[in-house]
Formats: sequence, C-alpha cells, structure tokens
Amino acid sequence: MTESLPAAFTATLSAPEPPPGWPAPLAALWWLAHDPSGPASDAWDRAHRLVQDAAGPDAAWVHAHLHRIEGDDGNARYWYGRAGQPGPHGTLAQERAALVGALFKPI
Repeated sequence: MTESLPAAFTATLSAPEPPPGWPAPLAALWWLAHDPSGPASDAWDRAHRLVQDAAGPDAAWVHAHLHRIEGDDGNARYWYGRAGQPGPHGTLAQERAALVGALFKPI
C-alpha cells in the first residue's frame, strides 16, 4: 500500500519509529504504512492512540480513516464530521495517499 505514497515518506519506513517531531496525525499514518496488517495490529493501536486525543481536523481525519479500516462506519462518520470532511475519499489506499499528501511536507 506504499506505492502511491511520496517517496520521501516511504523512505522513512525503514526506521523502527516515525521521525521525532512529527505531529500525531502524520506519525499515525506512518504506523499504518509501516505495518498495514489492519486493526488487529499493534501499529493500528499505536496510530489510534496517537490521534484519539489529538486536537484538530487533521487528527480527526486520520481518526476517521482508522475507524474506516476497522469497519466501524458510524464512528468513522462521526470523525469525518469532526474533520470537516464529507466522508471517505475513494479506496483505503487512495484515502491514505490523500492524507499523506495533505500532511507530509518533506524538508
């Protein structure tokens, strides 16, 4: 699922953790890309913990994406609303690419 993500973002995936200083929504996306095995994974739990209490529309959008992965459409709809997003953006991979594209700003 990393083929549509920016190369500079995927280059960070060989590290054991997201780069220090990344905001919670971007670090959550890193965990999802690092281990895309789904909601039963430790990576999904880490991503969820990062955005669960984070403020702002970016965190809410990533939170919605996580609940969409989980199959919890009602919870996802709630978080899309908090993010000011109309709802899902294409497939999971397409939405993740849109999220990374919106949040990742390489130095």
